[in-house]
Amino acid sequence: MYKLLGEDKMAKAGELETVHGVIKTPVFMNVGTQAAIKGAVGTEDLKQLGCEVQLSNTYHLHVRPGDEIINALGGLHNFMAWDRPILTDSGGFQVFSLAAFRKIKEEGVYFSSHIDGKKIFMGPEESIQIQSNLVSTIAMAFDECPPSKADVSYIKNSVDRTTRWLYRCMEELKRLNSCDSTINKNQMLFGINQGGVINQIRIEHAKIISEIDLDGYAIGGLAVGETHEEMYNVLDAVVPHLPRNKPTYLMGVGTPENILEAVDRGVDFFDCVLPARNGRHGHVYTSHGRLNLFNEKYKLDDSSIDENCDCPTCKRYSKAYIRHLLKVKEMLGMRLCVMHNLYFYNTLMKNIREAILRGEYKKFKDEMLSKWEKQ
Repeated sequence: MYKLLGEDKMAKAGELETVHGVIKTPVFMNVGTQAAIKGAVGTEDLKQLGCEVQLSNTYHLHVRPGDEIINALGGLHNFMAWDRPILTDSGGFQVFSLAAFRKIKEEGVYFSSHIDGKKIFMGPEESIQIQSNLVSTIAMAFDECPPSKADVSYIKNSVDRTTRWLYRCMEELKRLNSCDSTINKNQMLFGINQGGVINQIRIEHAKIISEIDLDGYAIGGLAVGETHEEMYNVLDAVVPHLPRNKPTYLMGVGTPENILEAVDRGVDFFDCVLPARNGRHGHVYTSHGRLNLFNEKYKLDDSSIDENCDCPTCKRYSKAYIRHLLKVKEMLGMRLCVMHNLYFYNTLMKNIREAILRGEYKKFKDEMLSKWEKQ
């Protein structure tokens, strides 16, 4: 159940109660694609860094080690030693990214594994079965993610099929949640809005799925090549047509700036690989903007990454030391940067929630954007 705690114009703060604990929103979901955050960050680290939810990938875990193996070991929570909520994506985006190897039909998608070329079929029922085996807290409906610049007729047909697939996902989850052998009989389901950057198709689809009583509603198919302005335009058009009393999830987004702008438009769930990916390459986020620790100017810099940060990295280590670790390819350097970035993101979300509850979100957003722009 989602409880709205406060609103500041379109921005909203709330709580989603799940079988694995309460999620405070707006929230950033730390991406553990293959049941781990890249960068040698364990689950106890994640708790220390303020992580509320982890996101894992249905397709990748189906391929390796196999969802049935994870199920036999008690599900992802047991497998990862993580007792907080987990969201699993449907595998739809991976099908989109494997375009050269796929064939989309009404029953589902035929494609080849990126690992060994093995033929795989995944439809709505298969995606939900895998996610049920993974025992995630929140399952995502199986959808097609059409190229944002595809022609109108292709996008319209794709969106219609995604709607039909949503009903099939609902029926399969209802069936599985009633089975004695199912570990999590309270698994939630989020539906996904699609439509490229064509607002009218997006709006029509949002209205259709809003009539279905789902646990949450996602906006998919963005951050795949369109401009930030196009993305914000879609959010301006679509979010008002999604239920205000349910979570709204912008998939695969994004930068801190993207998050601030999307929260302002009513979004309250996010995920992105950027904090971990950038951290592994020495790019770190601070209250004053982003730094590249490979830069020569940090060679003798004995200050922390961010003097305003209380993360484990900033409490102990200097830029000069972390730069040295990165230069000599010591894994510790990567780990320290990833931990800092995840702390930055999770702390940003905490501060966003507090600003909304104070009724000062616009002031907070403007101050943050101004600081980053002055870097």
